[in-house]
Amino acid sequence: MPMRRLTLDDLDDCGRLAEDRGWLPERHKWTLLFEVGEVYGIDAPDGDGLASTTVLTRYGDGHAVVSMVLTAARYARKGMARGLMEHVLARAGDRVVSLHATEYGRPLYESLGFRTAGRVAKRTGVFRGEPSGRTRVATEADLGAILALDAEVFGTDRSALLRRMDGFGERVRVAEGGFGHCWRNDDNVVIGPVVARDEETARALIGDLALDAGGEVRMDLDLAQDGLTRWAGEHGVGAPWEVSLMVRGGDLPGDRSRQFLPFMQALG
Repeated sequence: MPMRRLTLDDLDDCGRLAEDRGWLPERHKWTLLFEVGEVYGIDAPDGDGLASTTVLTRYGDGHAVVSMVLTAARYARKGMARGLMEHVLARAGDRVVSLHATEYGRPLYESLGFRTAGRVAKRTGVFRGEPSGRTRVATEADLGAILALDAEVFGTDRSALLRRMDGFGERVRVAEGGFGHCWRNDDNVVIGPVVARDEETARALIGDLALDAGGEVRMDLDLAQDGLTRWAGEHGVGAPWEVSLMVRGGDLPGDRSRQFLPFMQALG
């Protein structure tokens, strides 16, 4: 079936497709994906919205992220997701490509050459704790240092995305050797990205951002960082839902020991 590059005119249909698969509509998140990524889709043959979508977000010449791989339930197992995946992988070129996969989607990605590189748990809850006294609200003057640190840690240029943190999100905080951000989704505040020189600094940034947000927060935690995962649970952020981090074309660039929370699973 013919695929096409989607635009913001398709935003409502993207949200409807997400709801068809039991996801939230996430209009705010979709809007950012349209700004920084390439959104592709297949129109439903019955004329009712979209049958399938996939998003490709490229970071420099070395890394790309695939996300929002969705197919309407009535068109499942008809090859639409595979067709869109093959298209965006061709668009990614020689870049290392990563994505987060549910158990339902993992066989497709394995057949396309992806391998599991880790496990990530989405944890939600109301954070219980006290201000760290180690972080402060970022100002415009901090942007250069934030971009430089992020490029060093991620090994690629994500400046186009990070320059949108203020307008897209709720708060940006900085600490010595780190920064963190949070943004409001449909039903909670998502904390990320968090980049820090060590786990203690990451905890300070995460805790202060969670207290700023108030109410329920979400953290997408790398289960290899078991100390941070335990700390989150001890402070009221639990109820995990796990997915696989999958990679194709090589290893992820950068220093993963200083990457504590992603911007969102859809953007890495």
